[in-house]
Amino acid sequence: MDAELLVKAKAYGFSDHQIASLTGRTEDKVRAERKAAGLVPSYRLVDTCAAEFEAYTPYYYSTYDRGDDEINASDRKKVMILGGGPNRIGQGIEFDYCCVHAAFALKEDGLETLMVNSNPETVSTDYDTSDKLFFEPLTLEDVLHIYERENCWGAIAQFGGQTPLNLALGLQANGVNILGTSPQSIERAEDREMFAAMLHKLGIPQPPNGLATTEDEAVVEAQKLNYPVLVRPSFVLGGRAMQIVYSDTELRYYMQHAVEASPERPVLVDKFLEDATEVDVDCIADAKDGTIIVGGMLEHVEFAGVHSGDAAMVLPPHTLSKKTIDTMREYTHAMACELEVTGLMNVQYAVKDEVVYVLEVNPRASRTIPFVSKTIGVPLAKLAAKVMAGAKLSEMGFTEEIWTSYWAVKESVFPFNKFFGQDIILSPEMRSTGEVMGLDADLGIAYAKSQMAAGSPLPLEGRVFISVSDAHKDEVPALAKDFVDLGFELVATGGTAKVIEKSGLAVERINKIAEGRPNPLDLLKNNELQLVVNTPTGQVPRSDEVQIRTGAVYTGTPIMTTLSSAKAAINGIRALKKSGYGVQTVQEYH
Repeated sequence: MDAELLVKAKAYGFSDHQIASLTGRTEDKVRAERKAAGLVPSYRLVDTCAAEFEAYTPYYYSTYDRGDDEINASDRKKVMILGGGPNRIGQGIEFDYCCVHAAFALKEDGLETLMVNSNPETVSTDYDTSDKLFFEPLTLEDVLHIYERENCWGAIAQFGGQTPLNLALGLQANGVNILGTSPQSIERAEDREMFAAMLHKLGIPQPPNGLATTEDEAVVEAQKLNYPVLVRPSFVLGGRAMQIVYSDTELRYYMQHAVEASPERPVLVDKFLEDATEVDVDCIADAKDGTIIVGGMLEHVEFAGVHSGDAAMVLPPHTLSKKTIDTMREYTHAMACELEVTGLMNVQYAVKDEVVYVLEVNPRASRTIPFVSKTIGVPLAKLAAKVMAGAKLSEMGFTEEIWTSYWAVKESVFPFNKFFGQDIILSPEMRSTGEVMGLDADLGIAYAKSQMAAGSPLPLEGRVFISVSDAHKDEVPALAKDFVDLGFELVATGGTAKVIEKSGLAVERINKIAEGRPNPLDLLKNNELQLVVNTPTGQVPRSDEVQIRTGAVYTGTPIMTTLSSAKAAINGIRALKKSGYGVQTVQEYH
């Protein structure tokens, strides 16, 4: 390639990847040619003082259109921390928390920390978080420039979520010292075939599964497994394009509209375990001295099928047997050893009929790490960063699992009030934009506190509207009786009302929306309902259901879309009516 044209292209902002694509070469080839020509970026300080005073804040950006460089070089041992990039649904602020704690931990140990992140709206990009901040895109090219210019000792790619994680193998291939768990181990956990082989070796069960690269292959795999199946692309963020499908028709629609399957990016097809209990387990491991400590086990309130970033969770588990808990602990230790994890690891389990299945393993920071850390009073991300840099867990005093005497409930916060008309039913694809915590010695109170914090406080009296799918009708009488015992009046449409009446309970019948008035929407608009229980009839919801659920959101009425969350609400209301709630700081619980 003409040297002058290359200089011009870089000055105009063309990346090596773009140039490679336009010239029919590889990015590595373009990079080699550019470096051979001595064409590298220079770094300028962001003028945080608007030219009124000289700026010293170490914020840097790269440029090719001027040769002067403003980096203040040092001889200190340097570690680069890769941030999460732009905040978006699926890429939570929890990863930023981990990056911040990594910077703090390494600075404590005398290392110079370099944060690379393109998002100014995060704590990791505050002026006092790291020693130097580079406002740069999280691409292989830009990260390599900084690493080489600063002569870094190592880099941490496991704290910023999927975005930096995808760069790990490429960075390692170009000479970057990736601290902590190796990119090969991460790849082994992410690659479906290698992961299955590892579980087979360890004798750990997983749901039956298959791979598909075409629509027809997906249908064949699904028919082998029997519907319902969980389908998802490979290497995705926040469960994007993940879906539960119940028929060939739904699956074909998914393959045509939701994904672009190929041999390089196959679609994963898993048998979906209906009514299974899902559990997230976070641990910290030190492969060097064989120390593996479970940080926390979080039992999902909703049944399996809801993304872990959306699900309400309880720590410690409240319905699982000791045998099940011990099994999960055993599996977690075995996988951490096999993957030679150095730092954090998250495992997602599904428990059905006392059998523990592994759904997914992530040898990296997870979005539950901040919650677990605050619950147990141990900064897991901070300890993990020190372990990745060479410290030992045993020397830092964290050698035993902490089993709390109180309950912590995580509840998610959703943006549904900003998107009126959008159905609120949760799925394997993440939709939440934040989370809250409820802490108490009583589980019901802890759950009630989480609902208050999420903006949907549980009512203590009034009317409850119940409308459930046919599959859940058998559970309605017990649910309705619990509400009546708590002093609530019942409201329902035809089918559900009939089931309630058969159980001998009084219920007010109202019309379905299509049948006329008064209907659930009228009652919601008039503030005549204090709680809604509405479970979906299937993957494709009916119009009435969507209107009821969005109406509840619009009027600020608490709504439960699963029977498990409705039962949790009953326990919370019962506890509130019995004793009310007290307030303590997080530190007082520790």
